[in-house]
Formats: sequence, structure tokens, C-alpha cells
Amino acid sequence: MSIPRRSQVEKKRLSSFTRKGLLEVPSPTEKDWPKDDESDYVFKDSGQEMDSLPQPYRMINKMVNLVFDQSWKVIQERDALREAELSRIQPVTYPPHVENKLSKMPNCMAVSQDYVFIGGAKGFSIYNLYSAKQICIWEKLKVDVTSIWTTDLGNEILIAPVDEMGIARLFYFYKDSLFLIKAINEADDASKQTTCIKMEICRGGDFAAFLLQGAGDVWLDVYKLPKESWLKEVEHPQLAINPKKKGRQPQLSTLEPVTSETLEMDTNICFRGDIKLSHPVHIMKIKPPKPVTGTTFKSPLEVFAKIEDCYGLGSGQNHFIKESQWEQQAAIFHASYKKYLDEKGEEEPLSMASFHFLLPSSIIAMPAEVKSPSGVACVLGIHWTGSHNFFLYSLNRTLKDKVDPEGVWPCAAPIAVSQLSYTCSYLLIACEDGVLTLWDLAEGFPLGVVALPEGCFCQSIHFLKYFLVYKGQNVYPEGPLKSQIPQCVVLCTDSSLHLLTAKGTQVPTISELVERPVKHPEEAICAVAPVQAFPGTVLIFCRNGSVQLMDVAKPQIICAFAPPRTYHLVVPWKPVFVVSLQHPCFLLRGDHPDEIESDDTKDIQNSIFYFNLEAYPLLENISRNHTIPKMDITENMAFTQVLPLEKRCEDFLERSFQKLEKKVKEEEHWTRLHRYSLMLQRENFRK
Repeated sequence: MSIPRRSQVEKKRLSSFTRKGLLEVPSPTEKDWPKDDESDYVFKDSGQEMDSLPQPYRMINKMVNLVFDQSWKVIQERDALREAELSRIQPVTYPPHVENKLSKMPNCMAVSQDYVFIGGAKGFSIYNLYSAKQICIWEKLKVDVTSIWTTDLGNEILIAPVDEMGIARLFYFYKDSLFLIKAINEADDASKQTTCIKMEICRGGDFAAFLLQGAGDVWLDVYKLPKESWLKEVEHPQLAINPKKKGRQPQLSTLEPVTSETLEMDTNICFRGDIKLSHPVHIMKIKPPKPVTGTTFKSPLEVFAKIEDCYGLGSGQNHFIKESQWEQQAAIFHASYKKYLDEKGEEEPLSMASFHFLLPSSIIAMPAEVKSPSGVACVLGIHWTGSHNFFLYSLNRTLKDKVDPEGVWPCAAPIAVSQLSYTCSYLLIACEDGVLTLWDLAEGFPLGVVALPEGCFCQSIHFLKYFLVYKGQNVYPEGPLKSQIPQCVVLCTDSSLHLLTAKGTQVPTISELVERPVKHPEEAICAVAPVQAFPGTVLIFCRNGSVQLMDVAKPQIICAFAPPRTYHLVVPWKPVFVVSLQHPCFLLRGDHPDEIESDDTKDIQNSIFYFNLEAYPLLENISRNHTIPKMDITENMAFTQVLPLEKRCEDFLERSFQKLEKKVKEEEHWTRLHRYSLMLQRENFRK
């Protein structure tokens, strides 16, 4: 009797897990049993013979299964991210306090005193910070203003806009009148026109520096500003103007759109083109250092004779290395790294510069005959792109004097970023290898050297105003303190954020505030701005357009800010904003997405959003209790590091004397007890 084929197939399906080789009868004792090995067993797919497919269907089946597997992984990852998003604590988001609608695109903003300066098409305009009222407008250009700087001179404001052609101009704003001082780099011949890349005005407005580019070259022009002459020239002769006393405008409690066209212009704010002010005095022109080449000196004595009064020592320009040695070293380098070098070679870009105005201090050696007033800049510090050296130039000179650096600070690696603190007392230098050096300019020594985590490189540095943590809250000390520990926030190129804290004689510490956004790349930080009105806080601008306020001491996000839903940031990785140094507020430009895509530029409406930090519930307590009396600081032992050195020594000696006095009293007490015990022993012995 023949067995049906179906039964044979069923038999094959049942035997899906068999053992290799012949089966043996096991011995009666368990210890003699052979140990099973997984390799002795073969797994057979029961449906393999029936489900086997010919090519190309088998390959298609594998590809489809692979697509399903990858899709399932993506679904699982998205579900995990969605659950993580739901579990994350979202900060409270506050809307803007005031919306100021503009008919023209604002390209840049600046805040000084109670005024907002907005650069746009054909010029710039001035607004009141509180009422958003346009009080002055200057539109006499054929191109747009792309950047604008302001400097507070007390009762006056110095304004420096730069247009699309790279022409920088200086304006003087005094008592509701606007004066044009000079167009710094405007040329009659268009072929000789230079471009202003960067500028800096020192604190107090005594000097200004402009980084210019033209004819394939770049240099730095330094000017001395005659601000005392300007004040006399605008006050005499007396103009027939009835100045209107400006009072502090009441703050708006709700978001109210304000259109610049419907506002009444203040007739007392006017541009005075008939008054010519004194021009800035050009005192110095600094060019990038020449590349180091072979020496022309015949003996080392000629090298030392070239250096006068040790000025420029350390720049590497005066050496005794011959041209043949440089060529030999270059040949060895190219032969060793030939496969890594580009044969075509890239054209080197023009060198850029970062520069700062430094106050008189112990670290800067100046000639004895040079006497600078207190609080007035006397030295210009500058470093160029790719240079290891930080050069120091005296500002007490004329254009005829020879431009040589009075000092050079060599670094182990090229300097990437440098930043001067707001008080001009500390300088932080970041090199391209991630090493940070913090200098105390007032005392004349470095506070320490610290390295960023591996793979992190400095992008920007932001000093914080000195604050203390008292009862879990950040506070500013009332009155000046001699001993202040500098703190600064460092933004790295990988969008991680770090806090650098100096600790006196100890090595500075660096802690991570925000880690690199690996899982959420849209949350990468693109800009950081300290909020001077609130101690220990910074504004963080992310690529997704979000704006958050962070407490760096805890660290944690306090709250977030966002424009209305109908607006967004066109370029979120480069937001247009400004934070006031005197007032607890910041301004942010917002754009309507529908109007941006419109071809008719007349219909485009752009808005400036005003965020008043004092008006939000979570920040009211910080605004009210953000200072601590100086008496509480001196009496609290937790703040001994901020006391002056004399006070700390006095407290130390007083505590030491108290301990010594206590020890002497204890010794006298034990001596009396010992004598009394001896007397008792003698009396007992006599008895």
C-alpha cells in the first residue's frame, strides 16, 4: 500500500528539529551521558520546501521584508521621540508686550538709554523705547543700512550706521537734535571706495576703530573722538528751540499694534545739517603682521639692535632663521603630508581682526611720561585671523608716529575668539585648540587656563555681570565690591553651551549648561545674549525660532518667549534682536510668512516685538528681589570671597586671636585644676 504524498509532507513538517548523526542508547548512569552541543542540532524550516521561491522573486521578497523591518524601526523611533516630547516639561511661553508695525524691513537694531535705533531702507529711524513712537527719521541714502552701533556718552548718544556699500558714518544725538559728524570712509572716486567690515567704539566714547577693506588689502583705522568739542559746538550758539521735557512713558499692559504711519512725529526731534561738528582725529593705521620669512640680519647682535625698548618682542618678526632653513622645513613638511595637501592650493582669504579698548592696568607697561585719565582707554588690543599673537598698541600717539606694538602676548595656538568684560577688568582669549585663558587686567596676572571638552571649539564669549546666589536666588550686590569673581558663558561650534567660573587662586572651572542637541538638531543654539537687568540669566535663541530665558546658576529654563502665531523668524539661525543694558527688555524682529512671499514690497508689513520682562508673572519676583545690601554680604560668612583682601585678613587675624585666647583660657583652667589637685594630695599626705 503506497503512502500518500500529503502524509509524507506532514512527516517532513513534524521533524523540524533533528540531531546530526546516529542516535545511541544512553548509558544507565547519568555521569556517562554525553554533553549536548548546540552545534549538533539543525533547525529546519517546516515550510521551506513549499515556500521556496525562484529568482528574482526571492530577492524581491527579501527587499520587501527589509523595507518592512526598517519602517518598523522608524515607527518605533518616532513613537519613542513622541513619548519623550510628551514627558518633557515645556516652559511657560509668553507673548510680546507691544507690537510695532513697520512699513519697511528693519535690517538692524540698537538700544541706548530710552531710545531704539532701527536701520532700514535709505537710512535709520529713532523710536521711543516705551511708547514705540517714532521721534526721528533720517533717510538720505540710496542704499539700505545693514548694521548700526550706539554708545552712551551720558547725556549724548553716539550713533554709527553702516550701509550696504560699507560706508560708516558717525552721528551725534543730543537734546532732541541729530547731527552728522562725518562719513568715515566715503570716497569721491568709486574705484577707490573702501568697505567697513567691523567697528568698535570704546566705553566713554573717547576712541573709535574701523576695520576697512579695499584693493585686496585690509587694515584698521583708529580715531580719537573730540567729544568735548562736540558738546561746546552744539550748545553754542543757542538754537531757538523749546525743548520738551521727556518723561518716562507708561508701560503698556497688553499687546497693542502700533503703526508708524499713524503716529504723530515729535517736531522737537530734528536733523541739524547746518551745524558742522569737528571731525575725528586719525591717530593710527594698523596693518596685519607680515608673514614670517627668512632673516636679512648677519649676526644676532643686529637682531637685538632692531628691537627698541623691547617693543614688539615676541611677534616673531625679528629672528635669525635663514631663508634656506624655511625652504628646507617647508619641503620636509610637504613631503611628509603630500597626500593630505591640496595640489591646486586654495587662495588665502583676507585676514580679519578682533580688537578691544583696554583701560590703564598693571599688565600693560606704558612709558612713564604717558599719563592717561582714570577710566579712559589707553591701549588697543588686537589679534588677526590665524595669528598666535595678541598685540597691544598705545593710543597716545599721532598719525606721524611709527606704528609698532608696545607689547605682544604669544599664545600656543592661533587665537579664535577674544572678549572683554563690560567693566574692562577681565579679558578672555580662546584659541583654536579649545584652550581658554582668563586674564585679570586690573591686577596684572592670568586667573587660569582651562580647556573645553574634547571636540568643542569656541564660537562666542559672553561675560555676565557679577552676581551672588543668596537663599537659592541670584542677586546683585548693592554698591561696588573690590573682589569680584568673573563668570562668562561660552557658546561652542557644536551648539553646546558652557559656563566658565573663576575661583580666585584656584583653577577656573567649566561646566556644561546645554549639551549638544543630538536627538533634537532643530534646538541647536545659534545666539546667546546676557540679560544685565536680571542676575545670572541669558537669552538663548535656537534654530527652530524659539527664545528661552535660562538661569545659569541652577541651570534651568525659566520661561520662553514667542511672537504671535501669524509671525515667525525668517532666518532663525541669525535672528535680528537687541537686549537693553539699562532696562529689563529686549526687542525681536518678526515677519509674516504670507507677506514675505508677496511680490509687492509695499504691502509687506514687518513688526518689532517688545518684550518687557518685568510684566511677566514668573519674572516679577526676580525683578523685585534682585539686589542684596552690602552689609548682608560682609556679615555673611558664605560670601567671604567677595570681601576686600584687607577685610579678609582682618577677619582671619580676629578669628585666629579668638581661637588663641580660647586656648589660653582652657590651659589656665586646666592649670588651676592641676594645682588644686596637688594641694589636696599634699593635705591628704600630711594627715
